[in-house]
Amino acid sequence: MSRFGRVELVAAVAAAATALAGVLTIPRPPQLSTSVTGDPELAEAVRAQLARLPGARDQLSVAVIDGAEVKKVSFGSSATTAYEIGSITKTVTGALLAQAIERGEVTEATQLGELLDLGDSPAASVPLVELATHSSGLPRLAPSARQWWKAIIASIRATDPYGGSVDELRDEARHAEVGAREFEYSNFGFALLGQALAVAAKTDYPSLVTERVFTPLGMRDSSTPTSPTELKEGALTGYTASGRPASPWTLGASAPAGSIRSTLDDLVRYAVAHRDRTLPFTSAADPRTPIAEGQQIGFAWITTGEVCWHNGGTGGFSSWLGFNRTTGRAVVVLSNTAASVDELGWALMEVK
Repeated sequence: MSRFGRVELVAAVAAAATALAGVLTIPRPPQLSTSVTGDPELAEAVRAQLARLPGARDQLSVAVIDGAEVKKVSFGSSATTAYEIGSITKTVTGALLAQAIERGEVTEATQLGELLDLGDSPAASVPLVELATHSSGLPRLAPSARQWWKAIIASIRATDPYGGSVDELRDEARHAEVGAREFEYSNFGFALLGQALAVAAKTDYPSLVTERVFTPLGMRDSSTPTSPTELKEGALTGYTASGRPASPWTLGASAPAGSIRSTLDDLVRYAVAHRDRTLPFTSAADPRTPIAEGQQIGFAWITTGEVCWHNGGTGGFSSWLGFNRTTGRAVVVLSNTAASVDELGWALMEVK
């Protein structure tokens, strides 16, 4: 066996041993908390739906908004408990693009290379609007060995697969190939979009989010950590879908794709603002481009039928947020396990 072959074998054995050790030390999966606060009827509806859905459950917060009426329920937490919201963060990045256009800092046609130093790479010519609508041709993840190894390790150890500096993100973009300009979900593209908008505003991404989204909406308990050291003391921890403890995701330079932590109360404000178009940047949710039969995309937001929505998932959390401007209903679901809550969100949108 060649030296290269031996290294591959050792790596494979080590990975298998790590996975086996993880299986052998898995604690008993958590169960949905029996400590419940909020609307009893909504609590019963949530329990009935979750009974049909697979995966571990622990803490959960849900809101159903009809017009001005808000019903909330929390299992093991409260309406001010901050959860990782994963890719719902992308809708915030979309809101920042809408604001930057309104302020004259960029246009939809502004190319990525005008804001980030990408040389003459293919990514330099990608317009911001294509990043916001997942049609840039950039891959889902950064095309580097570092990123792929982190993803493999994260799948085994339930750790954050992202991280790195803005300089590293730019370097990965310089080496990225650009494929067909059609819908292809890209965390990498949204990371670049958010960092480009921060450059246009002459600040950093977390400060931009606070100044232009959190503060205007009164989202006082929301934050955009980019490293574990920035997490608040006592920050909620999460579990994988099978119930293993998961490390927090703070994403580093990829924060614009999914690092925000937010609460039920804050996301109720966020959902209502978009439903009612109370601030100009909420136009980001308006459908722009067809992506599938019966579906369109805005700046990150997906519209299916009359429901505008986005979900989120990290290694230890899942979330869903949607609203219907015709019926006036909006739903927020936050969970500290990675088991999907999409079906719960959709079911609550339909419950009369």
